[in-house]
Amino acid sequence: MLGIVNYGIGNLASVQNAIEKLGEKSLITQDPQNLKNFDKLILPGVGAFGDAMKHLAHNGMQEAVLEFAKSGKPLLGICLGMQLLFQKSYEFGEHLGLGLMEGEVIGFEAKDMEANQKIPHMGWNLVAKCKESPLLKGLESPFYLYFVHSYYVKNLKNAIGTSQYGAKFASIVQQDNVFGIQPHPEKSHDIGLRILQNFINL
Repeated sequence: MLGIVNYGIGNLASVQNAIEKLGEKSLITQDPQNLKNFDKLILPGVGAFGDAMKHLAHNGMQEAVLEFAKSGKPLLGICLGMQLLFQKSYEFGEHLGLGLMEGEVIGFEAKDMEANQKIPHMGWNLVAKCKESPLLKGLESPFYLYFVHSYYVKNLKNAIGTSQYGAKFASIVQQDNVFGIQPHPEKSHDIGLRILQNFINL
C-alpha cells in the first residue's frame, strides 16, 4: 500500500488520481501512526516552505516521515515536498527542513533570467539525466516535465536530473531510498506517469 501524507498543504487529489490511473491503491493520511503501515510514501506539497514545516511538526508528522525514511522504504517528495527533504530554505525568511539531503532552497532571481523568462518558473521544461536511477528507468534524456515553482535546490550533489531556468538546478534527486522531484509528475502526462510507475515498482 502506498501512503500520501496529508499535512494541510498539498495537491493530494491529483496525486492520488494519477496513482489510481496506474492501477495502484493509495491512502491519504494525516495520522502519523499510519505511516509505518505503508510500503511506500509520497510527500506532496504546494505553498510556502515555512508553513509546510509548521504543519508537519504540529501533528507529529515530521518525526513520522523521518522514521519512515530511516526504515529504508521508498519515500518520494513532490514539488514543495522535494524541497522539504533538504536542510534549509530561504523562502520568506529562513526555515529548517527535514534534513534528509544536503542542500538549501533559494529563490530564482530576476538578474539571472533571460528576457523571456519570468518568475515563477511555470510550464514545460527539459530535464537532463545526470545519474542513473530506478526512478528514471526507461526514460531517454532529456525529457519534458511540468514545473510550477519560484524556489529551487541549488546543491546538485544528489541530483539525478537537472534543469536550466536562469540557473542550473536539481529537478530530480535521490539519496538511497529517498527521492524528490521538483516538477509535477501527476501533471506531466506520459513521462510523469512513467516516473510514478517506476516509484511504484521500487
